[in-house]
Amino acid sequence: MIGGTLEVIGGGIMLGLAIAHRELSRLVGHGVWGGTPGIFLGPFGAVDLIWLIIVGVPIFALGIVAIVGGVSAIRRKSFGLSLAGAVCALPSVILGILAIVFVALGKREFGAKA
Repeated sequence: MIGGTLEVIGGGIMLGLAIAHRELSRLVGHGVWGGTPGIFLGPFGAVDLIWLIIVGVPIFALGIVAIVGGVSAIRRKSFGLSLAGAVCALPSVILGILAIVFVALGKREFGAKA
């Protein structure tokens, strides 16, 4: 769930930057040269807004699935959904790997009825 939350926050920031920049560009204009609007990151160069959207939307969606899978794992409801959530947490590398290991180790607990 922590990895999923980090993914939702990261994807939300990317989408928020893209939306905010688009709205500001609409109000102020695209500048002298026109072209594709981008965000200037100082010594790191510029990032086109389309890349923020292309990366932000899947990260946001993976984060939502990871959170739902984490809730399923805590409740011991569905092993498949829990494992899918753990796999979706993989973009937050170490947390995703740990989630997969712990869900796989606890597979027997999903079938047990209390």
